[in-house]
Amino acid sequence: MGDTTEIRKGLAGVTVDHTAVSKVNVETNSLLYRGYPVQELAAMRSFEEVVYLLWHGDLPTPDQLKDFVRRERSRRALDPDLVRMLDALRDDAHPMDVVRTAVSVLGADDPDAWDSDPEAVREKALTLFAKLPAVVAHIQRHRRGLPSIEPRHDLGYAANFLWMTFGEVPSEVVRKAFDVSMTLYAEHSFNASTFTARVVTSTLSDYYSAVVAAIGALKGPLHGGANEAVMRTFDEIGSADKVVPWLEDALAHKRKVMGFGHRVYKRGDSRVPTMKAALDTLVAHFERPDLADLYTTLESEFVTRKGIYPNLDYPSGPAYHLIGFDTSVFTPVFVASRVAGWTAHIQEQLADNSLIRPLSAYNGKPERHIRGYVPDAAALEAMSRQEELAG
Repeated sequence: MGDTTEIRKGLAGVTVDHTAVSKVNVETNSLLYRGYPVQELAAMRSFEEVVYLLWHGDLPTPDQLKDFVRRERSRRALDPDLVRMLDALRDDAHPMDVVRTAVSVLGADDPDAWDSDPEAVREKALTLFAKLPAVVAHIQRHRRGLPSIEPRHDLGYAANFLWMTFGEVPSEVVRKAFDVSMTLYAEHSFNASTFTARVVTSTLSDYYSAVVAAIGALKGPLHGGANEAVMRTFDEIGSADKVVPWLEDALAHKRKVMGFGHRVYKRGDSRVPTMKAALDTLVAHFERPDLADLYTTLESEFVTRKGIYPNLDYPSGPAYHLIGFDTSVFTPVFVASRVAGWTAHIQEQLADNSLIRPLSAYNGKPERHIRGYVPDAAALEAMSRQEELAG
């Protein structure tokens, strides 16, 4: 009789643990952070407040926020040795590889990297959270042959991120759109990178190792790299009038059209309307109706033909393009946001840890042996001892 073990490829439909960090409310098709709908947080709270919420369980009081912001701003600058290490990498290294390396270096330079006390983890996370914008900004400027720009301590997180990247204080339209995107990307339950971070944490490895592993998962085009793929699709199509022939050819050749579909949402990604509204403000600000036409036409044609709706990467890709980020740094920007959610899950895993070690169903060759093999005396004795211990 054959093996009747049920296999859930990709762990689809498998519930592996509890979490109090976030959930998708199926009834309202809304993503909740610690119980709050993310669209409300994006509209009413800063990204810094959202990060505090994810890490501490509740929104900060004014005094708590003031202290959190003060400590974050004091840690923004990069050590010159770290910058030199990053600059020594290949010029054509993918920005995600550079970000991953930066986190590894920060971890190697932390004498208390192994400290997994909850407060110690939050302190490491705050330092990483504060420095990642400088890392991402340096990557883009270095690739363009431009010098780095020092952080400003009088600017909020989003505004300072854009200041270090582009050398000017952003308009309120651009700052708000970027802040909204960071909030929307901050957390999303047991996605691939978050689950990866929890798996590494479950071994009682250190915080930085968990984040590095998560970055590796996020780099993949089926996860974080999708926003880069969306913009490359837009570049390939060119204009709205070329959407139909491009899409017909893509579907005929069974090409995956990135930016559509989601494992969790069946009625469309709940974050898309909020990000699309932010994108619309950027389109108006930069006077780019052509980009809006391309976006709308591809969305309409794909949904009509496939019945699959956009995910968050679809509006965020063109939004980051309008803001001025190079396509290759879209996913590193995602890292700077999602480190908030990763940290919350690392904390949660440590608080009630159990090694994550699933089973597998073997479907290879049946047991077979090497001709002429004879176990030596030590091996026979060990096997005998094992049998005795097993009863």
